[in-house]
Amino acid sequence: MMLEYALEKFPISMKLRDGTECMVRPLGKRDETRLHKFFLAVPEEERLFIKRPVFDREIFKEWCRHADFERNLPLLMLHGQKIIGEATLHQRFGGWKRHIGLITVLTHPQYRGRDVAKILVAEQVEIARVLGLRRLEAELNGERKVAIRALEQIGFQHLMKLEDYVLDMKAVTHDYVLMGMDLRVDEEYAGVGG
Repeated sequence: MMLEYALEKFPISMKLRDGTECMVRPLGKRDETRLHKFFLAVPEEERLFIKRPVFDREIFKEWCRHADFERNLPLLMLHGQKIIGEATLHQRFGGWKRHIGLITVLTHPQYRGRDVAKILVAEQVEIARVLGLRRLEAELNGERKVAIRALEQIGFQHLMKLEDYVLDMKAVTHDYVLMGMDLRVDEEYAGVGG
């Protein structure tokens, strides 16, 4: 019910910083080919936290046809029919981190520096609030300076950095960066303690 409410505003049209007209919407059942092309265009070191190989077209068919938005909610940004950005809100339904959502975000290399990641993550932050999450996290490798800066502009803070901690597919080490954002607002504390 809350998810339906959070998604009823989509699709939405918007302009990037340079005036490029785009559309933001959730992943659809027919997006598998364009999503596959998008992931292949994103540099490998930026795909470190994707748990399955992006060269396997079957995973895109599975993601699109059997999407579970309650657990993983991908928002896409499209310029025409081309996917230029993707941000997913991952939720856990049990355990000690069930109140914390995880955000992943990728931007097509040709659309960098135009606020694609910033816009998509801001939309996911609003969805997370509607869903009742209290915090968000984002895991990145240290080379993702633009994505880190976009997250900082939205309100994420650095929680941890571990040097040479993660391995890419070629066994090259990269820094691991964990960022976080508190979703509680001041109004939630009004009247507390007095």
